[in-house]
Amino acid sequence: MERIIFHIDVNNAFLSWTAIELLANGYKHDIRDSYAVIGGDPKARRGIVLAKSNACKKLGIYTSMTLFEAQKKCRVLKIYPPNYKFYSQMSNQLFTLLSKYTPDIEIASIDECYLDYGKVKKLYGDEYQFASKLQKEIYDKLKFTVNIGIANNKLCAKMASDFSKPNKIHTLYNYEIKTKMYPLPISELFMIGKKTSEKLINLGIKTIGDLANYPYDKLYPYFKNQTSFLINQAKGIDDSIVDSETFIPKGISNEITLEKDIGEKEKLYPYLMSLSETVSIRLRKQKKYATVIGVILKDSYFKRKSHQRRLINATNVTNEIYKIAKEILDEMWNEEKIRLIGIKLDKLTDNVVYQGSLFEDPTQEESKVDLVIDTLKQKYGNKIITKASLKDNKKEFKGL
Repeated sequence: MERIIFHIDVNNAFLSWTAIELLANGYKHDIRDSYAVIGGDPKARRGIVLAKSNACKKLGIYTSMTLFEAQKKCRVLKIYPPNYKFYSQMSNQLFTLLSKYTPDIEIASIDECYLDYGKVKKLYGDEYQFASKLQKEIYDKLKFTVNIGIANNKLCAKMASDFSKPNKIHTLYNYEIKTKMYPLPISELFMIGKKTSEKLINLGIKTIGDLANYPYDKLYPYFKNQTSFLINQAKGIDDSIVDSETFIPKGISNEITLEKDIGEKEKLYPYLMSLSETVSIRLRKQKKYATVIGVILKDSYFKRKSHQRRLINATNVTNEIYKIAKEILDEMWNEEKIRLIGIKLDKLTDNVVYQGSLFEDPTQEESKVDLVIDTLKQKYGNKIITKASLKDNKKEFKGL
């Protein structure tokens, strides 16, 4: 069976959905055709542009610009507050519509998802023709437009959906990677943030193709364990499945909404440590082991994303969970400002079989230590003993 993945992305979601809500409530014009942005009260941490109309874009107004700066660029600018409850309703309507055709849908954020079309192609026919039909149905029924990227994996489908907007369909099949993707600036590679792209440019790596063809041994001193990930991204290599269960509440998870947005990866590590301890205690109480560890992030624009890793050896050890979660965060980091971080433990099992060593698994001893710590905390309270990494960062953890 040929692997065919769709990435479906709502065009200018917050602005489009606000426009639909206003029109439904008797508004006389479509704000998508005016000088309009979605923003909010600076005191409520939302004093920035969350979405802007095309007219505003032409004036140099961009997402994340402060509302004060945006108003200086456009004296007649209209600012509309976000309505996340309505956005959630619109999002649910989209995913419900798509689920008529296949259950293999992975929700990537409130306004985008992946769809495994290869599994249903025999039912619906040519993927490009079906994408056109789907695009029209979404507009006719829900009144907003979407971009659709079509490829042989999730990475390339995501890249394709971003080629040009709005209301477009693009393909990026494996045989098109060198012609369509390699010439693009390195900054356009998915999950490569501003700081990373600047670092690559300083090494003379200006295009995605440059990175794809760059010698591993020359890149490794600069990016260490991220080197393989970067090169594979540039080559369009992605074996991850469309995971329709990513957001189904199974397993054990915990999330922290931060007091203020954090844009430095290292400052998120202590939160990961705290979360690792919380979820691992719950795991050990249930006498379970996790075979999948996932990290959840929500950025300052309320876009949610998650990455996960399947383990060779199931674990319930705090330090092991933290170590893997930290590696996942490093892989998915894109220099964005984060307002929420979480850890999810999934595919729980009652037993653990250690593989890969002729010697005793050292994590078994760690697990015993963790159980002793759990007992002490249960008897004397959570403050009786604390991880050194958390103690060093206690100022960051008010209220946790």
